[in-house]
Order: sequence, then C-alpha cells, then structure tokens
Amino acid sequence: MSQQFFDLSGQVALVTGSSRGLGQYMARALARAGADIAITSRSKDRLAETEQNILSLGRKVLPLELDVLDTASIRSAVGAIESNFGQLDILVNNAGCNIRRRALEVTEEDWDMVVNTNLRGAFFVAQAAAQVMKMQNSGRVINIGSVTCVAGYAGMGPYCASRGGMKQLTMSLAHDWAEYGITVNCLAPGWFKTEQSRMLYEDETWLAMLKERIPLGRPGNPDDLDGMVVFLASESSRYITGQTYLVDGGVSIGAIRAMPQSELA
Repeated sequence: MSQQFFDLSGQVALVTGSSRGLGQYMARALARAGADIAITSRSKDRLAETEQNILSLGRKVLPLELDVLDTASIRSAVGAIESNFGQLDILVNNAGCNIRRRALEVTEEDWDMVVNTNLRGAFFVAQAAAQVMKMQNSGRVINIGSVTCVAGYAGMGPYCASRGGMKQLTMSLAHDWAEYGITVNCLAPGWFKTEQSRMLYEDETWLAMLKERIPLGRPGNPDDLDGMVVFLASESSRYITGQTYLVDGGVSIGAIRAMPQSELA
C-alpha cells in the first residue's frame, strides 16, 4: 500500500486530554504523520510539554482549555480550532478519568464524575466536532475506550460502565454520521504503563500477575498505540466504521500465558 494512505499532511486533529499519558503520545504520533494538532486540558498551563513536542516535529499546534463536563467549553474550543485552522479532520476523544472503589463503596459523586467525564463528555465533544466535519463531508472520530469495553474488573464499576457505553456509542454514531463521510471507531488500549500509573507497575507481585495474563508477556508502552491511531485517522481506514480495536497484548482473550504443556495436549 502506498505511503500516502498513512500521510496526514494538511489535516487538523483535535486530541482531548493531551497534557500527559496516552493522549500526549497519540498527539505526537499524529504530528509525526503530518497533522497539525489542537491539544486540550482543563488547564492550558499543563499543555506546555506537549506543545513543545509537537513544535519540535515541525507541525502547528494550538493549546486550548477544554473541560468535557462543560458544553460551553467544548463549543468554545471547537470554535477556536475553526478560527485558527479553518477545518477539523480528526478527533481523538481521549479525555477521561477513573475512581477505583469497590462497588459497595461507590458514591453518587464518584459515579457521576466518571460516567459524565468518560461517556457524556465524549458524546458532546464528538457532536461538536461532527458539526464541523459534516460541512466538510469527511472526518475521522476515534473514541478512546479500554479493554473494559469488553471485560469487567472489580473496583471499576463506573469506569467499566462508561467504557462499555463507549463501544455502543461508537456503533451508534458510526451509523448516524456515515452519510456525512464521517467514520467513527473506538481504540481500546489494555494495560498500559504511563507516568501517572508508574507506582502501580512498581508493585512487582502485581506486575508478575498481570504479565501472566497478557499473552505477549508485558504491559503496553504508549508508543504501541502509534500505528493504530494513525491508521484510524488516515485514508487507510476509509471503509472501516463502528468498530472497536483492542490493543491489549491479547489480555482480552482470557488466556493465561504460563499454561503448563500438559494442559495443551
């Protein structure tokens, strides 16, 4: 396949929640593929590192404050992208949060914060972006889910509910917006090691247990997502919509890596 099918030159991408972690890495991946990037956080001050990363790649960057819980903030950010770039071709709907509590301890405030951020916020960001994409008769929406789109874990009830909802929302929006040339897909990472989760991965007992459950034998590194996010943003994925792509080292298949040979006979 020609390299041009993965070339994002001349395109503009919005990556929400891009001050750190996977959002920051995905913004850089799109910039390396040629896109100019609008980056967002609830505080613009947090975006300085990502902004410099993208400028160093020779791409234009627009740092914006955006709170996905505030629809006026969403509309303002998308309006600023239109004013500065005149277009919006790609949305990476990444902003999210998690509160880890056992189900009997979850409060109404916990539930509302997680579900409203991860699901309600994602919907209204996608809606605002699609208003622009509709006028262009083209667009790529990439909703960021997780392995909990298809699997459940204790202590993560609101999060799992929001991510399962993201998978269903992706299919609904794909059907809704296909007539406008907009594709909508979900990129679902598994267990990934980032700076904010570093302490979790420093627990050697927990890490050994996790590795046994990942057929490829390790948690993901943020750049393991680069190929898939560029693929879903590019012309290569033009005939794909409504799908959820698990990038998880195989953990979602439910296998245990260290299965004894006697069990394989």
